[in-house]
Amino acid sequence: VQLQASGGGLVQAGGSLRLSCVASGRIFTIDRMGWYRQVPGQQREPVATITSRGSTNYPGSVKGRFTISRDNAKNTVYLQMNSLKPEDTAVYYCNAEGTWGVAGIYNLDVWGKGTLVTVSS
Repeated sequence: VQLQASGGGLVQAGGSLRLSCVASGRIFTIDRMGWYRQVPGQQREPVATITSRGSTNYPGSVKGRFTISRDNAKNTVYLQMNSLKPEDTAVYYCNAEGTWGVAGIYNLDVWGKGTLVTVSS
């Protein structure tokens, strides 16, 4: 199972970006998908998560500015980022948790390679 993220880039403060992440492979179920970010020298932190039923969770730093959504039929998760700030600059990673293989006998916890988001002031 692989995750392929896209949509990062350079944007001015106050601008918007939309990240996408597609999961492929012998997926049986994807229970939760999420976006995390990491700045060099710091720990990876959660940005947004969404369950298969659409329940979402955001930290206070992005609540009201970022929106996570998913298309279960396409095994895809999106992150709409508005009102971006320079402190949002980081490498953004997507994550998927669930099961894979025949009848979902294996646990799934996979990370994408990351996409760089740079917000200039």
